[in-house]
Amino acid sequence: MLEQAIIYENTFEKARKLINENKTKTIIFSSNDDELNRKILEKLQIQILLINLAGKKDFQKQRDSGFNQVLAKIAKDKNVAIGINFDEIIQASQYEKQKIISRIQQNVALCNKNKLRMKFIIQNLENQRDIYELKSFGAVLGMPTWMTKEV
Repeated sequence: MLEQAIIYENTFEKARKLINENKTKTIIFSSNDDELNRKILEKLQIQILLINLAGKKDFQKQRDSGFNQVLAKIAKDKNVAIGINFDEIIQASQYEKQKIISRIQQNVALCNKNKLRMKFIIQNLENQRDIYELKSFGAVLGMPTWMTKEV
């Protein structure tokens, strides 16, 4: 597997500079700014878009999962996988964990509809899990079989 470069940035210029420096690696991009995520997805070459779900404020009748059908279509055209931040799930409080999991389920449904790949991104070594645990967790989240094969 290729070496990974995880890029957390909040400005487009810095993100572009870092992405260009790491062209040979698998680039995982993440930002708390949904508009920046879209801009990066449209204009730059990344392999995985990691969406942070903790600390978001939900709407009255819908969860704010940081991902929508517009981003899904762009990701499909650019062949970009959607990342699930596993560390975020493990480290969240019980109340926050419920919200994060339901936001992930919303994203899984969108990814399934658009035939997008999803991957668990684990940075913290103590949160590392066996591949079978990740696959079964993916199945619990609603991932179809074709999606859990690549987890």
